[in-house]
Amino acid sequence: MTTDEVLSEFLTALSSGGPQVRTRAVNTVRRILANADITVITQSHDSFLKALDRYSSRTDKQYSLTDCSSMNAMAAVGITEALTDDHHFEQEGFTVLIRP
Repeated sequence: MTTDEVLSEFLTALSSGGPQVRTRAVNTVRRILANADITVITQSHDSFLKALDRYSSRTDKQYSLTDCSSMNAMAAVGITEALTDDHHFEQEGFTVLIRP
């Protein structure tokens, strides 16, 4: 499972990599979107507002809005493990699967 916001963040992270990197990034996202085994949660105004609520309630943290959206999506479907090295997910009680 992933979200539109995570895919957007992935593309943003690779946007300055030049034409070949950008093309590979787009192809990767398109393969993810076409893969029946991967659920991509679509962004909506409601999901944005819920992420904004989490973001605004954690003023002592450095969570990105995308982090908040991902945490909300994970919690909604009962996912407890995150394929990330982002310690923010641990702060919210998720298990981080990539160790730096």
